[in-house]
Amino acid sequence: MPNGTERVLAEVLAGVVRVDHVPPDSHFFDDLCANSLVMAHFCARVRKHGDLPAVSMKDVYGHPTIRSLAAALDEAPVAKVFEPEPPPPPGSTFSYLLCGALQLLAFALYCAGAGMLAARGFAWVSAGSGFLDTYTRSALLGGAIFLGACLVPVAAKWLLIGRWRETEFPVWSLAYVRFWLVKSLLHANPMALFAGNPVYVLYLRMLGARIGPGVTILSRSVPVCTDLLTIGGGTVIRKEAYFLGYQAHAGVIRTGPVTLGRSVFVGEKTVLDIGTSMGDGAQLGHASALYDGAAVPAGQHWHGSPAERTDVDYVRVPQAPCSTLRRVLFAVGGLLQALLVVVPLTVGGTELLLTEAPALDVLIAPDSHDLSSPAFYAEAFGLSIVGFGAVILIGLATVSLVPRVLGLMLRPGRTYPLYGVHYSVQRTIARMTNIKFFKWLCGDSSYIVPYLRAIGYDLSQVEQTGSNFGTEVGHETPYLAKVGSGTMVADGLSIMNADFSATSFRVAQATIGPHNFLGNHIAYPTGGRTGENCLLATKVMIPLDGPVREGVGLLGSPPFEIPRTVERDTRFDHLREGEELRRGLSAKNRHNLRTMVLHLFLRWVHWFALTVIAFAAFDLSDVAGGVLVGVSMIAALAFSTGYYILVERMICRFRPLVPQLCSIYDPYFRWHERLWKVQDNHLVVFNGTPFKNVVWRLLGVRIGRRVFDDGVSITERTLVTIGDDVTLAAHTKVQAHSQEDGTFKSDHITIGAGCTVGTGALVHYGVTLGEAAVLAPDSFLMKGEQVPPGARWGGNPATGR
Repeated sequence: MPNGTERVLAEVLAGVVRVDHVPPDSHFFDDLCANSLVMAHFCARVRKHGDLPAVSMKDVYGHPTIRSLAAALDEAPVAKVFEPEPPPPPGSTFSYLLCGALQLLAFALYCAGAGMLAARGFAWVSAGSGFLDTYTRSALLGGAIFLGACLVPVAAKWLLIGRWRETEFPVWSLAYVRFWLVKSLLHANPMALFAGNPVYVLYLRMLGARIGPGVTILSRSVPVCTDLLTIGGGTVIRKEAYFLGYQAHAGVIRTGPVTLGRSVFVGEKTVLDIGTSMGDGAQLGHASALYDGAAVPAGQHWHGSPAERTDVDYVRVPQAPCSTLRRVLFAVGGLLQALLVVVPLTVGGTELLLTEAPALDVLIAPDSHDLSSPAFYAEAFGLSIVGFGAVILIGLATVSLVPRVLGLMLRPGRTYPLYGVHYSVQRTIARMTNIKFFKWLCGDSSYIVPYLRAIGYDLSQVEQTGSNFGTEVGHETPYLAKVGSGTMVADGLSIMNADFSATSFRVAQATIGPHNFLGNHIAYPTGGRTGENCLLATKVMIPLDGPVREGVGLLGSPPFEIPRTVERDTRFDHLREGEELRRGLSAKNRHNLRTMVLHLFLRWVHWFALTVIAFAAFDLSDVAGGVLVGVSMIAALAFSTGYYILVERMICRFRPLVPQLCSIYDPYFRWHERLWKVQDNHLVVFNGTPFKNVVWRLLGVRIGRRVFDDGVSITERTLVTIGDDVTLAAHTKVQAHSQEDGTFKSDHITIGAGCTVGTGALVHYGVTLGEAAVLAPDSFLMKGEQVPPGARWGGNPATGR
């Protein structure tokens, strides 16, 4: 006889899968042909039964029958009962509008000042005679601009804030305006490009951070509340680690400490929330998070989201001699390279081109102020064509050839000290081969395969699918990245084929097995314990211990096994083989090629328009003391925003998207892919301002009033609804689709009024967050989940907390 829990669970599941009766020993996936989306709906219905304990997706995968699930729930300890999160008080529309006005004024003044300095500086450089004089002037002007861009944020921080302290203040307040101004200046300054260089550590110290000797910070995410950051000597922080020193929650900014002891290791794609700490010698693995004031004791290793104790050692390279003198020389060398090579070329290159090109006399003549002249636009047209084409051709040749020659200097498996020639070579290779333009151009098509091979990937015997890789894939070195035949990779893959300690690094091959599928935003390390025919879910942590996983799926951080595939995911398999595949792939290739041409054309039109704006501004730079150059900066941003809004809405035919379930060879999917080619990196300028909401609304997001967006990414805008007074923290993602093993799925996402989505969290398709719900940092809210109003969820995958 079934017990009460077993009987109720069976009735609920029968209603979800639409059958009359569910046998207690039937396997959810093998016998009932359910899938993760169906089981998410099952979990949501169970939570509505007050007499049943809450069920999570991890419970479902761990106990895939009614009988085993009921037994596990009956034996589980009674969960803590949390009071629902109170809804935040409605924000003030007046404060919201006033804040926007002050932010616009600050941006306009910044552009005006920068424009006047640029106009006068360019005129001074143009007055130079000969190459040496022009170079000297370019170096002096560029150096002044570089140092000013780095030091202005420091001065603004000390003048507007003083020392950061633990506090909180509402968004859209005057205190927030000061916070936003300092944050924006910090994120816009060029010092972020020095991540991994001792100069970057020195810069953070100038901002008030307490950082010990021998610290290596590879993350370009500049912390804001630096006085609250403490890092002990010999600590390593890998790239894409977020330790901002503040938290956006329920319409309030909270600042708090982040404390790291000596010889700490922080892995890639991690989040350190405010109030967290790590003791001496502690480690936090990749794809992990510390929040809620978590503290890792000295010497312990933790991983997961939220992190828990583990025995895995994430420092996988021995130490090497690395003296203070070596660090100083490397820092000085990096600064000299920037000031004597990069900056002068950037400042003087355009001026030299104009003065030495006789065909451009109309643009540089003193009396060429007639912008109605056809010659003006003809020459801007010609220059944009030549410049755009040269950038593509020279860029492609450079990223294919130069890093390959440099790569001969690095031997796999050999340990090198940091801050030497080999370290410079590795950084140069990583920067040159991770240029995003060509991946955006070729990604999600068959043409990404020859590009990745050209820059050094080992892709074995490729089974072409037309979507082998998305538009975002990164690495430490492409020459030690091996991906097996038949594997498909979504966006956001980071291949971690270099290991770092506080004094050394080592490159080694990272191998992803054949016939895998990798979801979004995965960090794959050397030594990853996955083999053939694996499903690696979105944001999954790749295991570094235990047996090699094959023929299974992995979900979560830390990971656990799930079925590799289910019936619904195989309904389009007949389109992936034989004549059907050849026909579908051929049609997709032709369409993708047209899309790539369209993408290039649209990018060139944008380039041409910016060329006209820039030339018009500099040609009239003597008017109003160069203020027009500042105006041109605002005009360029406004044009870029409006242009790509129009492009996207035209692609969508000015209609909202409709949820889909189809093959990647379906004509709809080929059309949908065009949306992923539309440029949106200019939107970062609007983060933390009311203008971001205006842009989202114009792009089709159904968004409420006074939403605080500190840096969210939304892929399918017209499928997303966001309520009033929602707080979206930095680096969050709202993704209304998945593309798994050749099957494309999309659905609506609803984020209720007053919700908070924490830093680095990802919300998947088919999700509903009830009003005032809270999603913790670095969480993965799986497809189909329904978060009750006022609930607090967190983790990967996210569950109630």
